[in-house]
Amino acid sequence: MSTTTGPNRRTVLCGLAAALAAPGALAACSSDAGEFQPGTPTQAAPQQTTAGGGTPLAQVPVGGGTIVTKGEQTILLVQPTAGTVKGFDASCPHQGTTVDPPQNGVITCPNHFSQFDGATGALRKGPATTGLTEVPVRVVDGSVQV
Repeated sequence: MSTTTGPNRRTVLCGLAAALAAPGALAACSSDAGEFQPGTPTQAAPQQTTAGGGTPLAQVPVGGGTIVTKGEQTILLVQPTAGTVKGFDASCPHQGTTVDPPQNGVITCPNHFSQFDGATGALRKGPATTGLTEVPVRVVDGSVQV
């Protein structure tokens, strides 16, 4: 009859599996610069508004948009058709990531890919459960004011 005092085969295999999985789990939690991190914007920093508090209308492409800031607020300005300008809080209602300007009439969150209507901000596809919050804007002398 033999008596073993060390770990059994099952304990060794479970320990080996955990050791092999641990580096991958730790790598997934790293925050190396340049690496995509959920909850962070994937686009360039928002443009600052001009000293008069406006953004030149020429900087808001027809069928597209641009991101601006006013104080602490990040705003997506869109121009779905020539002369029609709307503003939306650029924070995705799902987790607060800054959304991208519209492409082909769709505003997309780069974090979990929620989609919103480029003209109305209405929710098209989740995981967000609501659309974008509209921010009042007006055009005065060729400048979009928030």
